Amino acid sequence: MILATTQQHKDLYETDYHLWLVETAHLLETRQLKDLDIEHLLEEVLDLGRRDQRKVESLLTRLWEHLLKLRYWEAERSFNQAHWRGEITNFRIQIRRELKISPSLKRYLESIFEDCYQDAIQIVAQKTELSLDVFPQKPIADLELVLNLDWFNI
Repeated sequence: MILATTQQHKDLYETDYHLWLVETAHLLETRQLKDLDIEHLLEEVLDLGRRDQRKVESLLTRLWEHLLKLRYWEAERSFNQAHWRGEITNFRIQIRRELKISPSLKRYLESIFEDCYQDAIQIVAQKTELSLDVFPQKPIADLELVLNLDWFNI
């Protein structure tokens, strides 16, 4: 289905998002640029960047959670340490892959590094029932060390 007008294409964004994507791809492929819904297309392109940011932010927070559990949750360490280490490796690999594809995301990770650490402290304190005082207020390592595949003994 090829739409006749830009307005119809804009309306499609609100009524059938998937079809809007298909139509937009077709318009781009056939270089029918005048018929593109530029406003929504720009919104979608910008959202791709935000989605990547949210993904690495989530991965970093989860990485911190497992690093903190490994270091501070002594009551469960002997039972869960292998699992936590596996998760640590998994999150590190995923973050490194994202950074390989989009190296500029490293600046973003650096800018949210402490926030992710603070979020992880809150989460781990709840899960472990440990006092917030158990955890250092500042990150216990820098980004390079946290992403280092060989660094477990923190």
